[in-house]
Amino acid sequence: MNKFSLFKGKWWIPIFLWVYLILTPLFSYGSICVVNSKFESHKVIPSTALGMTQSILITGTVSDSNGALPGVTVSVAGKSTATITDYQGKYSITATATDILVFSFVGYTTLNIPVAGLTTINIQLQEDITSLQEVRVNAGYYSVKESERTGSIAKITAKDIEKQPVTNVLAAMQGRMAGVHITQQTGTGGGGFNIQIRGQNSVRRGGNSPLYIIDGVPYSSEEIGNGMSMSVMSMNTNPLNNINPTDIESLEVLKDADATAIYGSRGANGVVLITTKKGKKGKTRFSASVAQGAGSVPHFMKMMNTEQYLAMRAEAFANDGITEYPESAYDINGTWDQSRYTNWQKELMGGTSKITNINGSISGGSEQTQFMVSGTYGKETTVLPGDFGYNRVNVRTSINHASADQRFKIAFTGGYGIQDNNQPSTDLTTEAWRLAPNAPALYDAEGNLNWENNTFENPLRYLKGLSKSKTHDLVANTTLSYNLFDNIEIKSSFGYTDLNHHESSTYPSTMYNPSLGIGSETSRIFYTDTNRNSWIIEPQLNWKPTLGAVKTELLLGSAFQRQNNRSLSVQSSGFSSNSMIYNPAAATNTSILGFDESVYKYQSFFGRANFNLKERYIINLTGRRDGSSRFGAGKRFGWFGAVGAAWLFSREKLLQDNKLLSFGKLRASYGTTGNDQIGNYQFLNTYTSSNANYDGVIGLQPSRLYNASFGWETNKKLEVALETGFLKERIFLTGAWYRNRSSDQLVGIPLPGTTGFTEIQSNLNAVIENRGVELTLNTVNIKGNDFNWSTTINFSASRNKLCSFPNLESSTYSNSYVIGQPLNIVKVYHYTGIDPATGIYTFEDVNGDGILTEPEDKQTVKDLNPAYFGGVQNTLRFQRWQFDFLFNFVKQQNYNVPRTLGVAGTMNNQSVAIVDRWQSPGDLASSQLYTSGANGTAENALYQYAASDAGITDASFIKLKNVSISYEFPERWLKNVNCKATVEGQNVFTITGYKGADPEFAGYGFLPPLRIITVGLQFNF
Repeated sequence: MNKFSLFKGKWWIPIFLWVYLILTPLFSYGSICVVNSKFESHKVIPSTALGMTQSILITGTVSDSNGALPGVTVSVAGKSTATITDYQGKYSITATATDILVFSFVGYTTLNIPVAGLTTINIQLQEDITSLQEVRVNAGYYSVKESERTGSIAKITAKDIEKQPVTNVLAAMQGRMAGVHITQQTGTGGGGFNIQIRGQNSVRRGGNSPLYIIDGVPYSSEEIGNGMSMSVMSMNTNPLNNINPTDIESLEVLKDADATAIYGSRGANGVVLITTKKGKKGKTRFSASVAQGAGSVPHFMKMMNTEQYLAMRAEAFANDGITEYPESAYDINGTWDQSRYTNWQKELMGGTSKITNINGSISGGSEQTQFMVSGTYGKETTVLPGDFGYNRVNVRTSINHASADQRFKIAFTGGYGIQDNNQPSTDLTTEAWRLAPNAPALYDAEGNLNWENNTFENPLRYLKGLSKSKTHDLVANTTLSYNLFDNIEIKSSFGYTDLNHHESSTYPSTMYNPSLGIGSETSRIFYTDTNRNSWIIEPQLNWKPTLGAVKTELLLGSAFQRQNNRSLSVQSSGFSSNSMIYNPAAATNTSILGFDESVYKYQSFFGRANFNLKERYIINLTGRRDGSSRFGAGKRFGWFGAVGAAWLFSREKLLQDNKLLSFGKLRASYGTTGNDQIGNYQFLNTYTSSNANYDGVIGLQPSRLYNASFGWETNKKLEVALETGFLKERIFLTGAWYRNRSSDQLVGIPLPGTTGFTEIQSNLNAVIENRGVELTLNTVNIKGNDFNWSTTINFSASRNKLCSFPNLESSTYSNSYVIGQPLNIVKVYHYTGIDPATGIYTFEDVNGDGILTEPEDKQTVKDLNPAYFGGVQNTLRFQRWQFDFLFNFVKQQNYNVPRTLGVAGTMNNQSVAIVDRWQSPGDLASSQLYTSGANGTAENALYQYAASDAGITDASFIKLKNVSISYEFPERWLKNVNCKATVEGQNVFTITGYKGADPEFAGYGFLPPLRIITVGLQFNF
């Protein structure tokens, strides 16, 4: 590999960086000696009189124009003493006669009131109609006022996240952000989520993940492990499982070019910024919470009972002309009790998951140093039979320190998480649907697994195998900064991540019927070890000059990152004892399924220039030059950038005195971002082990052809948005239109078989477009003394389209994609109904050759993308009570699982959806005739039905995603302790016409998302 460096021809850059990193601590040492003069402007005259220095108790009430104001912070200027007003607006605080009380609350003007010997101080705060616009949002390398941002940034905070009993931060985002579509993939603890920000930009499955930034540290979005070694999951382990949602202070999603271009090649699919909680100045505070709850499957599919099932079986044999039931038809030939009925869904997946979450933190600090230490323990058992569970432990700390003159600052954040997941090797959902309702009991009279005289394949046999994973994850970052002058700051961040993950799935011989005499020589294990660590250094220079009426912000920075990856996947079999199944040395046969050891290097320079004229006209310019080791020489570097503009028309003189419109902003952005999510060394000639032994030597075989001519995948983004606030922002509406066009797709170009390779990595001149509209409405419906009610609504409608794909028809992608159609489509047969004479499903013969063939007759396109989605959140507060609920809605199509479970009439239970079936010539029905399996035409027609447009149905839904009820106890009950009781629910109920288990994720054979209800207590003192 050629030397990888950005410094060629730029000798001064490394010298500058080294000088900067060396001199920064020297400058900071001197700054510590500067005298703090922060409060010199206060005219406080010290007195030697005893009465002026003694502490006195001050009480009072804080109100606004509507009445008492709870939650106001009352503090003593220059001291750590502070308190908050209760729900009646009352407070009490200790101070001296010479002190100054500071009253502050979001949305109101801060007041400084001298004590002057008073023991009762009642005040009325005035609303600051611009304060909400002054709230700063995290844009990555910088922060910006909400009113002055030129990019599209969605945000939720701790108050939204803490109301949800979830273990993954992506679950906390569902339904709360316009343009962000998240799907939960399974109800098994530690399961994964799929996230798309403004659609699918790449034809590669792994090329659509957003960039995750945790406290300034890039965190790899690559999934962990593989499906064989964690077989109970529908997808690989999600990397964000290690972040405890209760540790998060805020979460921002960057969407458009203006917001994402600062991250260059990493912002093509959006950026998720995760900021954890930090310590705040004030007295040392202890916070703790404990929650106990339960999870269960919220909805079971309606399956046949014993009477319906046996009638189906009898009719199936009659249709096939079979009068004597086969010996293997135990369900109907009298071997099994035909009066027995078991609801196998309740039996196998109808248990209750026990959930425990315990959180604790200590925080506080002075004007110069603040700290916070928190810890979390969580446990979640399973709804399946058996002793299985998902355990989590997280520890997080942060320390912030500033010199006396506030010039030098240092901040450290670190988090360490351990996950221990112990699940069965197989999800029993498929078994719960498949088993005959009159199948025998699971256990015999002696409490052993029942095999019913070798006629019953007991589903609990799968619980003998285990899917286990253990993860250790560290994320840490240190930031040093120094203000050379009042408007010039230099800083650098140093981030480090370290992930160690081991997972395995076992299939011991005990899973089989003992009568078969199968021993441990057949036992198997699949396991994967993943090690991933990275470091990143990002020096930066910030300059904020004021040029007349123009306020300017300039940012220059660079990033240097290295990530080391190591992955080993192994299959072992043949053990002398099942107790040795986790010992690879005890295996008779061991095969290496995959091994990867690679290094990823990433370097970049970036800059930002923001110009603000009269706080009304804003232009934001962003540029970045990225280099990636994933491309060959000459293609490693790419330029990315964006321009954003905003006009705050509500600040024009013509509208300043307008009583209706309190805020108005028109903004637009255009720019390019990139993508290099293709894995490492794709451009090189590579060789892999053949696993073949020849004369005692394991050989090598070529696995990839050399091609250094491909480069960055690019995404051009355009957005126009309007933000308006009415009636002092009690009504705030944001509307945005966007169009993203992704080109130079990084895919494998198919090669003729004569080359010995199936494909070669390259840039494909295909163009993918995502366009859509996003609407967000925030309203304060009622704002009173005892009762408040606010609503947030978000709505997203998007369209994904493959605009061009050269020679698509002659490529191997011709069966997967259609020009002018979305990427997430399936090409299926067209269902034409049931032949009234034969009772068998029929389909359109597109090419007219008299037979149904694939792919020639699969020409009907079904779009599986959501047409639109969104959420409606309401928050109501009455005195000490607060009630929050969130509805999530999606308009979509998905697989019709109830009608495609298997061949109706065979020894498998069916949904009641197929009770309406063809029975005799001339019948009109929705399902074809039953068959025991002897009618091959009918059996084949069922598989074709599942692969037709009839196998896909409307799966739209409205889901009560989250509900939270809390009560804050009066402080007099627990002196100096704030205590709150909560009841929280997730996936509470679903309104849908879909007949399957859950329309959110219609995956076959996996637990749907669980309904979770928890009860908890929160303490702060």
